[in-house]
Amino acid sequence: MLSALFRRPVTPEPAAIHESAAPPDPARWPDSYRKELLDLVAAHGAVLVGGLDLRGAADVETAVRRTTDRPMRETEGFAPRETRGEGLYSSAVWPANQPMCMHHELSYARRCPGLLFFACLEPPTDGGATALADAADVLDALPTSLVQRFEDEGWLLERSYNGEIGATLSQAFGTEDRGAVDAYCRTNDIETAWQPDGTLRTRQRRGAVVRHPASGRRCWFNQIAFLNEWTMAPEVREFLIEEYGPGGLPFTTRYGDGDPVPREVVERINEAYDGATVRRSWRAGDLMIVDNLRTAHSREAYTGPRDVLVAMADPIDPVDPPSPGRPQRRTEA
Repeated sequence: MLSALFRRPVTPEPAAIHESAAPPDPARWPDSYRKELLDLVAAHGAVLVGGLDLRGAADVETAVRRTTDRPMRETEGFAPRETRGEGLYSSAVWPANQPMCMHHELSYARRCPGLLFFACLEPPTDGGATALADAADVLDALPTSLVQRFEDEGWLLERSYNGEIGATLSQAFGTEDRGAVDAYCRTNDIETAWQPDGTLRTRQRRGAVVRHPASGRRCWFNQIAFLNEWTMAPEVREFLIEEYGPGGLPFTTRYGDGDPVPREVVERINEAYDGATVRRSWRAGDLMIVDNLRTAHSREAYTGPRDVLVAMADPIDPVDPPSPGRPQRRTEA
């Protein structure tokens, strides 16, 4: 079907985004279009479908259902979202004047989405692109010694659910019941430490590099830089440390052996992302489908309104977490 329509790289020709046109009403997509879309995602890491008549959550739900039959609900989100439909969410609540750095959705969870859907109902006045970066290119741009350490040890995510900053217990786990939260965490290899004031701190070790199950390419797959304290604005970091102490930050990351990740390492990772980043401004009705393992995404700062809905699908368990002193098994291509 795409051969009868147009398919072209977005200008200026980024490697990670390809654009295709489709019938404006997703309900009228033929069954063959699903395979062609997913083939494009597999080939390029992401596909942008323009010219759709997406006017509300129901239209987006239809587009997602026509593309995948394995929807996924979000658990362990780091920031609150509004539920906008069945398996459909608002973008994560994040200050409009602050960028949301490159990351892979739920890369710290035992089950994460293989596919992401972003649908623009209302574009911002300025900025606000959902930029992309090829995770294999990012890996290649990082120093070998840095990659080796994270491959051997993995990385740690530490979170503090203080009820004020970041997602609440209910928003992250769907419940505030301590027993239910503990049960979920035990099942998903998350250490819990309930504080005297009733708040929860968690710690989880995950792999930092995964091999893509389809292509076999090694990908830098984590949120080490994004969720690290050094990525915060300096005044925000200072306020949070003063308010909650260095051990009570809403989130930060460490090497797998527990050592802090220095600021210069965080900056080096973000530089690698910057070198691989491609972007295109949103237009109303755009639908972007992203391979979450192969392609990192970010949200740039913006002004004006911005209504971009998010759906997750095709859940996978990307990798078993390594442990300090036990190198992660890997097979070189």
